[in-house]
Amino acid sequence: MGQYRLLRLGEQLRQEISLMLLRHEIKDPRVSEFLSIDRVEVAGDLAYAKVFVSSFMDDASVKRGVAGLQSAAGFIQCSIAKKLSVYRFPRLTFVADFSMKEGYKMVQKLNALEAESKAWEDEENNG
Repeated sequence: MGQYRLLRLGEQLRQEISLMLLRHEIKDPRVSEFLSIDRVEVAGDLAYAKVFVSSFMDDASVKRGVAGLQSAAGFIQCSIAKKLSVYRFPRLTFVADFSMKEGYKMVQKLNALEAESKAWEDEENNG
């Protein structure tokens, strides 16, 4: 399958899973509507799709949510397969993705360093 079609299918899967989270269609108590689906990487042969899940909740809650999504993977696959016409529907694997939270922390640190640097410059200029 072409790379563009794989990216498009990944985006469709991301949207459908996100809508299921927002509509509370997944009844597992570990799954929260505060989870966000960052991206979906579909294998070239459509056998597997890796779904990256993140949130600003604590890491333990994200891991519990991913476990809940993984246990509901069959239901999610079946629900989405009815909506999309795909020759072979990929098996979904959910993975916790902490890169958004780590990126946010990195930006916070950079902002703090910039403020500290500016304070030192102001102190030297006025001193």
